[in-house]
Amino acid sequence: MAEADKGETGGRALAEPAAHLAALSEKARDYARNARSENTQRAYDADWRQFASWLRRQGLEPLPPDPQTVGLYLAACVEGADSAGARTIGAGGRPPLSVSSLERRLSGICWRYRQLGFPLDTGDPHIATVLAGIRRAHGRPPAQKAAIYADELLAMLAVLDNDLRGLRDKAILAIGFAGGLRRSEIVGLDCGPDQTADGAGWIEIVGAQENGGGLLLTLNGKTGWREVEIGRGSSPLTCPVAMLETWLELGRIARGPVFRAIARKNGGVSAGRLSDKHVARLVQKTALAAGLRGDLPEGERKRAFSGHSLRAGLASSAQIEEGHVQRHLGHAAPEMTRRYQRKRDRFRVNLTKAAGL
Repeated sequence: MAEADKGETGGRALAEPAAHLAALSEKARDYARNARSENTQRAYDADWRQFASWLRRQGLEPLPPDPQTVGLYLAACVEGADSAGARTIGAGGRPPLSVSSLERRLSGICWRYRQLGFPLDTGDPHIATVLAGIRRAHGRPPAQKAAIYADELLAMLAVLDNDLRGLRDKAILAIGFAGGLRRSEIVGLDCGPDQTADGAGWIEIVGAQENGGGLLLTLNGKTGWREVEIGRGSSPLTCPVAMLETWLELGRIARGPVFRAIARKNGGVSAGRLSDKHVARLVQKTALAAGLRGDLPEGERKRAFSGHSLRAGLASSAQIEEGHVQRHLGHAAPEMTRRYQRKRDRFRVNLTKAAGL
């Protein structure tokens, strides 16, 4: 009996660590999923679904990863080919991917393979050589969204009403511009730390309006945690902090998400957080209404603007040391910051004259 008791006790002792490790494993998977932003994760999930669907049509298995198969898939994507190799453009199939979209899709595939415990070597010749050939044959300069400068932002603010919805959208545009924020960072703001599970940061208003100060944002972005300072403007009509204070006061928001949807029925502020897509639509709508880039056809005008236009506008307008702009935007490398600076330094340094011509 004693030995039986001992065996049962030993069995329980083994079961408890097993359950504990299973819980840790699930928590580790949660942390791994949170390593990427929600938008990136959605894109990577879609990338894998497209790849897995293509494999099924070819009668291939996803595991273990085969670099040669991945190379064939990249070629099929850029050529717009179906499972039989025939081009499907205009025949109900998917159009060819751009090089940048293809590189993103490869990143999504690699990420999923790593999660499955099968790292994929993108340096393998079957992948690297095919990708290099695709870049050479189909590569184009990166399509950049138009920057929105301060005077253009003021014109956009002027087309918005002064009702609750308009005041909210004015605060979104002004904070997004002055903070150089990504659209996910704008809508991810909370009124304070640890208030929601899906928040990407929080705000702190420092100093009263008559005493200067401004807005301190604590953000959890792509490069980790960072603080962003937004000082008060020269006038309450153009001050991002004043616009935010007005929205919070009239919207009666003291806790939880800063930017929320407004109910259609009664016009009241809901508890739910706005989607980041609202920022993109807002920028496009107000830019068109304000007459920005009127030299372009209507379709091109709409495609010229996005949430990134606010970040690019701040980076291009701020005439300060580049390092300050880099930290403000949360870029890991100065090269990325320079991509956002539309025309800021163009022809400022003339090497032709410096060389003596």
